[in-house]
Amino acid sequence: MLSFAPRPGAHVRLFCFSHAGGGAAMYRAWLDALPATIELCAVQLPGRESRLREPAFTSMQRLVEAVVPELVARIDRPYALFGHSMGALVAFEAARALRSMASVPQPVRLLVSGRRAPHLPETETPMHPLSDTDFVAEIGRRYGGIPDEVLRHRELLELLLPGLRADITAIETHAFVPGSRLGCPLTVFGGEADARATREQLAAWQLHCDGATRTRMFRGGHFYLNDPAVRADLISEVARDVLPVHEPSLGG
Repeated sequence: MLSFAPRPGAHVRLFCFSHAGGGAAMYRAWLDALPATIELCAVQLPGRESRLREPAFTSMQRLVEAVVPELVARIDRPYALFGHSMGALVAFEAARALRSMASVPQPVRLLVSGRRAPHLPETETPMHPLSDTDFVAEIGRRYGGIPDEVLRHRELLELLLPGLRADITAIETHAFVPGSRLGCPLTVFGGEADARATREQLAAWQLHCDGATRTRMFRGGHFYLNDPAVRADLISEVARDVLPVHEPSLGG
């Protein structure tokens, strides 16, 4: 868990979860763009960046079981959960686990991005058992690929592949278990050109929350949030949805 710049006076703590193979550093660019009343806390999972030498989880259930106590230890004020792609699924399952704890409040909002609703089945053949060569090619076909600078350095690719494969394994072997709906409001984000999370697949998230649901689409594909201009708009939307309960005058 990384808090890039602790903000003791923040009204809300925003926990952020990365995509498969990604790490907490993807949220560093968010720091200066967020209002001072939001403290950013990026969740660093094993098998990447500062935890590269630790084995990554291949089970979504075990991953969530490890993450939830870390969240609980930091819930000393209102909080929200944001996740992109795999991170959206982790944030959702974490919210469901937190709901079962009577002494822990629910988040003020769940914000999910670039991930179809959790009850919708995968329609493509699992890729986690593939050879490294085929696995890398399939990642490229489905998600837009691994960065060129990584592909050009075989040693770096070999360092990153185990964590990425573990994440994909956790996603592809996860079985959604129906349960009661979350009570918090929900925001759903997506890329207009993302074939992995279409507008219809994103809209189906509303079945999992009793609170108000809002959807916002941005230009771009699965990794639409890597575009600096689009990212700025996304961060503004996140702040808008996280803060109004605590700062009714925001934007007035």
